[in-house]
Amino acid sequence: MSDTMKKYGLMAAKAVLSLAFAAASLAKLSGVEMMVETFQTIGMGQWFRYAAALIELGGAILIWVPGMQFLGAGLLLCTMIGAVLAHMFILGPSAVPALILGLLAAIVAYSYRPSNS
Repeated sequence: MSDTMKKYGLMAAKAVLSLAFAAASLAKLSGVEMMVETFQTIGMGQWFRYAAALIELGGAILIWVPGMQFLGAGLLLCTMIGAVLAHMFILGPSAVPALILGLLAAIVAYSYRPSNS
């Protein structure tokens, strides 16, 4: 795979993540009924909806900030791990969207991982 393809593939992954997480974050912050009900079902209270929204929005922004991409993608990846577990054990029915977003976040995190040299 050429460097150009990698560059644009990574940019596309970051764009998809940014759009998806910004939209989800805004839905949570604005109190969209489905989001309120989802977090009610999870049982941790509505404060957790706000916390998740801020983490998602922060991660969506940080993946574009030089030197902060790994942190941003890591936040998004951890959020999606939690979402997958919530779908598997509490919410159902499908964790596939969370798995896909988690995979994209993992790719971005891997691409910006700190070097040991």
